[in-house]
Amino acid sequence: MLEILTPSALTTVQDAGRRGWQASGVPVSGPMDGFAQRAANLLVANPPQAAALEIGYTSAEFLARDDCLVAATGPGYSLTIDERPMRMWTSVYVRRNGRIRLEKQGPGHWAYLAAHGGIQTPRILGSRSSYIPARLGLPPLAPGDLLTLGASRAWLPGLAARALKFTVNYSPNPTIRVLPGPQQAHFAPRALYESEYTISPTSDRTGYRLNGPPLERAAGGELLSEGMARGCIQVPPDGLPIVMQADCPPTGGYPKIASVIAADQPLLAQVPVGAGRIRFVETTVEQAQSAYREMMAGLEKNIIQPDLQSYL
Repeated sequence: MLEILTPSALTTVQDAGRRGWQASGVPVSGPMDGFAQRAANLLVANPPQAAALEIGYTSAEFLARDDCLVAATGPGYSLTIDERPMRMWTSVYVRRNGRIRLEKQGPGHWAYLAAHGGIQTPRILGSRSSYIPARLGLPPLAPGDLLTLGASRAWLPGLAARALKFTVNYSPNPTIRVLPGPQQAHFAPRALYESEYTISPTSDRTGYRLNGPPLERAAGGELLSEGMARGCIQVPPDGLPIVMQADCPPTGGYPKIASVIAADQPLLAQVPVGAGRIRFVETTVEQAQSAYREMMAGLEKNIIQPDLQSYL
């Protein structure tokens, strides 16, 4: 069991997402950085879809009420256990009453804390993910909240010190690959690719609002609402793009100029608000599929047992 001592500005439970309900207007939700969340689960020998903690924007601290195996992932954070520095992207055995702290230190918004057995909150519509606007899943976690972990027959110390030697290329100033959107022709050619953007402070888990040169419409007229998924870049009347994120609605009526490929969604999620600078580049479906397969294969193949002498 884990106890919340000090939550971050936004600490929620997220699994792989609430899929299959988009026709009823329910967002998928799930992690903002799916790569980091999946890595944390694999490091503690959980299924990739297990529920973990998403820690957003600021530091957080937790208490292990029982012996447990944890892993913390994500850029911009450091990990300590009982004030002893430990490695991120590595599984760590924590004894009962151990204090687990994730300290916000650099660029990056989202960290993940997975525990062996997974967090066992109630499933709603098949998922444990928190979607706060509709009160699906737990609300943002508060001091004193207790989270039950799944049981395990594994010898937890024997699973400790597994590390991931492969991560995506996190950067505060990334170039993000996109596929052309269905309404790309509604805008001046290459307007999106010739501009640089920052993330607005008004952004949230629903969408990242971008600040930069407004995109002018080359074709007018209203659109019917149509299906939409994470990564879609909508352009409202003010011309400033909005990149849909984990809690995005399943439909939208603004023109969609492009869509961020799945392999680069973790990069975009971690760009610092206001400070990081984003550029977009067009890619192909084949290249997007190849990049995603490479990212997933890297997770499966690159979990290693590090030299334990470095821990002595």
